[in-house]
Amino acid sequence: MKRALILVSVTLLACIGAAAWGNAKPAQSEKSGTYGNVHFPISCSPGAQEQFDRAVAMLHSFFYPETVKAFTKITETDPTCAMAYWGIAISQRPNPLVPPFLPDALKRGYDAVEKGKSLGTKTQREADWLNAMELFFKDSDHLDQATRAKRYADAMEQVYLHYPQDTEAAVFYALALLETVNPSDRVYTNQLKAAAILEKVEAQQPNHPGVVHYLIHAYDYQPLAARGLPAANRYANLAPSAPHALHMPSHTYSMMGMWEESIKANQAALAAANDYAAKNYPDATNPAALHSFDFMEYAYLQLGQDRQAKVIADQTAAVKKDRGHDHVHRHTSGCTGTLRT
Repeated sequence: MKRALILVSVTLLACIGAAAWGNAKPAQSEKSGTYGNVHFPISCSPGAQEQFDRAVAMLHSFFYPETVKAFTKITETDPTCAMAYWGIAISQRPNPLVPPFLPDALKRGYDAVEKGKSLGTKTQREADWLNAMELFFKDSDHLDQATRAKRYADAMEQVYLHYPQDTEAAVFYALALLETVNPSDRVYTNQLKAAAILEKVEAQQPNHPGVVHYLIHAYDYQPLAARGLPAANRYANLAPSAPHALHMPSHTYSMMGMWEESIKANQAALAAANDYAAKNYPDATNPAALHSFDFMEYAYLQLGQDRQAKVIADQTAAVKKDRGHDHVHRHTSGCTGTLRT
């Protein structure tokens, strides 16, 4: 088992408040599903505020492309809601921890930010959020990902420091720290800084999906993995309607050699991903399914269950389209480090 844990670690590392702010509401309904408790105050209409909270909750579980749809819907409810365009922009990064992003997505993100800014924000705080997001997308034709991500993280640090009661600023700044992790840093500077911020928010909002999600990522390293176990054990129950939320606990379980738990988590995620694909693009496979295949195959191999592992490998090989695009087996060939995403 010790050898298995070392193999996982080496493989993964090799490939790379006021009440208004703290009272998070559950982002759920019979129609929309359950995504955890989030409240991100904005100056838009009451109807737009409710939709925005739900969209941000989905965003924290990387539920793309539903996040794009949800934020776009807000522009119909309140056409003057500048922050809806912040949401559209940040949603152009399906998983912000897995760059690079396609040029078209970066352009859409920049255009959305500029649209939001052109509407005019009603508060300086909202202007600061949009300005920070702009830095991630601006000049993407000649500035590399790392430079832009660092500019964005630095700007989000200022938002976090300037608005100490804004718990969403704390959570998104923590995420920005994880986006700018130095793979060569063996003392985990950004990861531990992000975790400290998130744990402070967790004390106020224990059912916040972003807090538990990003804690799992912050501790997604063999020496730190045990610290992420409480978050891993809670996340799926907080946001059961998001396939990625069902999958994420398996990051910690895999790091800790909890292979049966990892398999169960990915079986649940796979069912949710397939259900979403069947309803939205029945001729293609949800990319989230491929990610779960990776984790399940690896877990079966660690348990010595080669027959089950082969079943998963065959299912992966049979995939021809990934959400409508030709599948190039990027999830399973070459670098098992895709387990990190």
